[in-house]
Amino acid sequence: MEKYRAIPSGFMTVGEIAKKMGVTVRTLQYYDKEGLLPPSAESEGGRRLYTDKDLIMLHQILSLKSLGFSLDDIKQRLISLETPEEVADALTKQADTIRRKIEQLTASLTAIERLRAEVLQMQTVSFKKYADIIVNLQMQNEFYYLIKHFDDDTLDHIRNHFDKKSGLDFMDRFNGLTDEILRLKKDHVPPESEESQQIIKMYWDLIMEFTDGDTSMLPKLMEMGDIDTAANAWEEKQKTVNEYLEPALQIHFTRLGVNPFGEAEK
Repeated sequence: MEKYRAIPSGFMTVGEIAKKMGVTVRTLQYYDKEGLLPPSAESEGGRRLYTDKDLIMLHQILSLKSLGFSLDDIKQRLISLETPEEVADALTKQADTIRRKIEQLTASLTAIERLRAEVLQMQTVSFKKYADIIVNLQMQNEFYYLIKHFDDDTLDHIRNHFDKKSGLDFMDRFNGLTDEILRLKKDHVPPESEESQQIIKMYWDLIMEFTDGDTSMLPKLMEMGDIDTAANAWEEKQKTVNEYLEPALQIHFTRLGVNPFGEAEK
């Protein structure tokens, strides 16, 4: 490190660079101590002297720090700035890091806004449901909003019987069957037809898989599926499905000679 009797042109004192960049002198002293940003020179009186290149390096450090990187991480990411190509490379990498952070923050903001919307639709405070919604948002499960319709017993059942993989697989199969039921309705396929009854049987088997054969859960599921006014595209779809599903299920149960909903009421 060069030493100067006076402060030459092109150099800044620690106070000057701190003022330019909006940081404290103590912060710069700490960065020097940690080997993150040593001054380029020093006066004979011991004053730290910095250059415009140091200012650019400090900008990199502050930008990375604002993105949540530790000082050790920042040390690994700082790039030499000896040529235009190195400067451009440093700026490119910094821009890429900022873009990734923006994507993460945007996803977090979206999740918070969705959670807020769900909280306002719930009648009581339930941190267990809030936690379930957050987990499903993180899983990118697009059906996270259904959680508010379940009571605590049903949610406990879901937690005990489904993990992330099996839960998403179940929803994929459920949506596939509801799409088939929509097709039957659109094509005016009679509910009593063999084609219809095969799909209805698969649908009912899926319901039994969900409840693990516990018919006492059926009234709760019926209540959840009873949609008067659809609030979103999924509910609009389910409402249309129900119009075809109810008579088709009745035919299915009549042929089997059973009434599972009657059993649930016992």
